[in-house]
Amino acid sequence: MASVEPSVIDPTLRDQLDIVIPTIRNLDFLEMWRPFFQNYHLIIVQDGDPSKTINVPEGFDYELYNRNDINRILGPKASCISFKDSACRCFGYMVSKKKYIYTIDDDCFVAKDPSGNDINALEQHIKNLLTPSTPFFFNTLYDPYRDGADFVRGYPFSMREGAPTAVSHGLWLNIPDYDAPTQLVKPAERNKRYVDAVMTIPKGTLFPMCGMNLGFNKDLIGPAMYFGLMGDGQPIGRYDDMWAGWCVKVICDHLGLGVKTGLPYIWHSKASNPFVNLKKEYKGIFWQEEIIPFFQQVVLPKEALTVEQCYLELSKQVKEKLSTIDPYFTKLSEAMVTWIEAWGELNAPGSETADYKPSKFLLAESAGRWSSPSPGACGT
Repeated sequence: MASVEPSVIDPTLRDQLDIVIPTIRNLDFLEMWRPFFQNYHLIIVQDGDPSKTINVPEGFDYELYNRNDINRILGPKASCISFKDSACRCFGYMVSKKKYIYTIDDDCFVAKDPSGNDINALEQHIKNLLTPSTPFFFNTLYDPYRDGADFVRGYPFSMREGAPTAVSHGLWLNIPDYDAPTQLVKPAERNKRYVDAVMTIPKGTLFPMCGMNLGFNKDLIGPAMYFGLMGDGQPIGRYDDMWAGWCVKVICDHLGLGVKTGLPYIWHSKASNPFVNLKKEYKGIFWQEEIIPFFQQVVLPKEALTVEQCYLELSKQVKEKLSTIDPYFTKLSEAMVTWIEAWGELNAPGSETADYKPSKFLLAESAGRWSSPSPGACGT
């Protein structure tokens, strides 16, 4: 294992990490994750009908935000947050006050490794994020910072310090993350291959980011984790996480940050309807043939030194070069700007102590029933 600078950071990041979950249903799946999640704060973003009650198992510390909360907290800028789409999860990133974020879908369960042991996905994401990446030179033993690995012969010593890791992209067993055409061709296919590897995605290489098992350093890349305009009223869906991933990777490459993929695995339990998916993806399947070359050719100015500056520059180029595909991209580019403005308001210096509480929390507080918060009380 390559040497890593000693750190006083709590290896569990218990007080530095929020778990963000988008949902439209009761969160019974959390029972399986209880041994791994119970000591962390959860931010639940309820999609769809805000009057619907979402039940959360007792014993979890969480806040539950619905569309009414999003509208109240962001005001007119709430237009940048998708409705009736899991892209709404990025609101949770915005209101979190922690340095690290882990996001997971509600149809993802605890997977087992080849020895039959439960996989603590969160623990592996934390390891990935707390160790450097190697985006500038590929190590054929993959992640040199893992136990049992190191830099191979010929790896430049000048590059062995690596780069800060901004993103940890986990994978899935059972139901693969396929697009609708592939789902239709391979309806019974299941991913049974457990590959014990973590690798850095090289600089200059894009990847299709999946948001169902994803960790990232909010301080390093948070403002770029915008999942776009998807779902209700939009001509496209199921491209939210991939859009964010393309933006994130271009910015990470520009700023010298790393993106890891591989371990940990989760168990993806439920296949979505391929016919519904095809309707959502149809335009994107054609658009991506022009979108990806755009991102491959994007050049950000040297003057762009922060994620926000990079993202605003990217929004300009999206408007200039992708709006010829469809007017949707003009709307999306404007939403990207709105997102950065909203992010700046909620994450301005000194805002660390600001509380953007869900309405149910505020109602309980104003009624005098909120003396000492108990786990889960604000969401029930």
